[in-house]
Amino acid sequence: MGLLDPLVALLFSFMLLALMLYKRVSIGVALVSSAFVLSLLSMDLMEVTDVLVETTRDSITISLVLVTLGIMLLSLLYKETAALESLSKSFSGLLRHPKLVVSALPAIVGLLPVPGGALMSAPLVETEAEKLGLRKEKKTYVNVWFRHIIFPIYPMSQVLILAASLTGTPINSIIVSQIPVVAAMIIIGYVVGLKRTMVTENLVQETSLGENLKVFLVYFSPILVMILTVIIFKIDVSIAAFVGIALLLLITKPSRQVLTTTISNAAIYKIALAAYGAMLLRSVTMASGVSEVLGQIIAAWNFNEIVLLAALPAILAFLVGSPSGGIAISVPILVGTLSFTPSSASLLYISAFFGYLVAPTHLCLALTADYFKCPLSKVYKLLAPSLATSLVVALLVYHLF
Repeated sequence: MGLLDPLVALLFSFMLLALMLYKRVSIGVALVSSAFVLSLLSMDLMEVTDVLVETTRDSITISLVLVTLGIMLLSLLYKETAALESLSKSFSGLLRHPKLVVSALPAIVGLLPVPGGALMSAPLVETEAEKLGLRKEKKTYVNVWFRHIIFPIYPMSQVLILAASLTGTPINSIIVSQIPVVAAMIIIGYVVGLKRTMVTENLVQETSLGENLKVFLVYFSPILVMILTVIIFKIDVSIAAFVGIALLLLITKPSRQVLTTTISNAAIYKIALAAYGAMLLRSVTMASGVSEVLGQIIAAWNFNEIVLLAALPAILAFLVGSPSGGIAISVPILVGTLSFTPSSASLLYISAFFGYLVAPTHLCLALTADYFKCPLSKVYKLLAPSLATSLVVALLVYHLF
């Protein structure tokens, strides 16, 4: 038996989690710390040791941590070797039309999920947005909105992999459930951000289509190979990520200094720790009996399942400024109440995703608004109705499937 009642222990651990996030402690350190506090207050020392060992040795946890490390390392290598700049410019040259560039380019950059990564596409989006005469709030909106539009169906997304791991749901099933939502988001983004715009400048193509295509295929190949090895050859995502890294290294041949700078970047290890912390918090919550007690309380209050799946992860992701944090906290609470299906796991994920997307602590949103010198209040006037409409589509998909 632990020192405190499981619910009291949960309250203390979540208070610590909230305090650490308020103090801008990294989400990984905050999750691991709150998991340890919860375990020490609600379980005896032997149980704590068992949970720690089992979680650390768990194959799903190991795979999740490795894929997080791999994808983050690949993303930073793209940035440090200037491969991302070559990829973006060649892609812009292929599309040729400003509307296509400002919508598709952020999505391509979104294939490399670096925190605050919308800032990478902002300069190129700005160049093309000027040709359309977009106001600064619309420049901010299209860059943020279209950057994140790929994540609900991108099999290499760390948050999507985390959601699948925590809920025990096949990632392909979640992706299929979210295809209609992404289709709706594309339409919404076009209507809100681009529909009533016209090209105001003559388009001048500096390089040939063939040259742009060659450069694009070369620098996009590591991402493409990584995705294809997962989809076609069914190779574990963690292995596929390092296949992509190996190919990028062969293409760019980075210097020792670039490799050292990339590998020593603390962001890689912070995100990997966040993945481990999410799995540890889930394990401790279940082993301590907290999830069962919470499940009984939620059942007694007779909360609607849809309300729980839509509101809880969205609110938590908004508050902690992290979709993985919102999911990591929500799943242990809900696991004692319902059994996850592809539809419910999809709604949980998309709700956390939307809550995070609009959070003022969301780096992509904050940095893009700062880049375009746009008040967040003006961006919210575009984001709020877009997210509300997208959520309605997600709820319809949940009911239908």
